[in-house]
Amino acid sequence: MSAYNDSAFLNQIGFAGFDLGYLVIAVLILALITLVLLILFIVQINKVGRLKKRLDQFLIGKDGASLEQDLAVLFEDNQFLKACADKNKKDIRTLYKKAERAYQKMGLVKYDAFQQMGGQLSFCLALLDENNSGFIINSVHSTEGCYSYTKEIRNGESAIDLGKEETEALAIAMGE
Repeated sequence: MSAYNDSAFLNQIGFAGFDLGYLVIAVLILALITLVLLILFIVQINKVGRLKKRLDQFLIGKDGASLEQDLAVLFEDNQFLKACADKNKKDIRTLYKKAERAYQKMGLVKYDAFQQMGGQLSFCLALLDENNSGFIINSVHSTEGCYSYTKEIRNGESAIDLGKEETEALAIAMGE
């Protein structure tokens, strides 16, 4: 032990045989830890201050009750919008179902039935739905008059034989 460690003060506090260098290092470490904690404390105070400013800005002119009412109104509006969206989905499904049966496809072939009149006044019109079901109208024009025939189409096929122009109109309507 060195002579400078034998002080009355160190004897009094129970550190008489302790090396003073260790005490200085311990005090410096504690001071450093205190400084770090102080910096962290200041940073946290700064963050709380900014958060308080944001909260004050959010609550300008509002008290707790009016803010609660505003939130309740927003919740009701959200419920109303959700109900509207559900109704719209149901309506869209209904429209899709109806659109399946609507005539969506068309094929038209004009021709001169008897090669005598000119101008291609005869025609075949195929109207089909999404499932290629519908009908073909064949309108034949001659010098004596106009005759119209219809043939039912189911899934792209007819139970009655189709003529050349009718087959062509059906193929056009089906996109072939």
